[in-house]
Amino acid sequence: MKDTGTTAISGCLIWFLLISIVGSCVMPVFFIAGSLSSFSDFAIKTTGGWTCPEGTTPESYTYPTTSTDEYGNSHPATGYALHCVDASGAVVKEDLVLYAFIWIGIFAMIGLILTGVICFVFAVPGGMLVTKLLNKLKSPRSGPRHSS
Repeated sequence: MKDTGTTAISGCLIWFLLISIVGSCVMPVFFIAGSLSSFSDFAIKTTGGWTCPEGTTPESYTYPTTSTDEYGNSHPATGYALHCVDASGAVVKEDLVLYAFIWIGIFAMIGLILTGVICFVFAVPGGMLVTKLLNKLKSPRSGPRHSS
């Protein structure tokens, strides 16, 4: 029973270390992937199904805008928005940001789940390995002893 407690504690410690290491690699990748794909038609149709009022259709809308670089210079850019359009073609609701936050949040949740699974897979064998090493260090060495 003592081995089980030691294995659980060492497994949790290893899991905590792994989640810090794996999460620092996996999460930025999923945030970037979510950000880069947030203006796709699939993302707009998916999130628009949740944010648009009943009886409207989510559509992607692009518009010209400007972006400022690190030196303060303005450059032409393309802006993206979600328009909720009713049957007559009128825009009922315009969403410039919420749909992208929802989409990036979906990717972040996928990244968190993947991080947890990876960490769990490696924490269990790691905890058992640490327990075996601790048991070897704690156990008295057997074998002949020489006295001088």
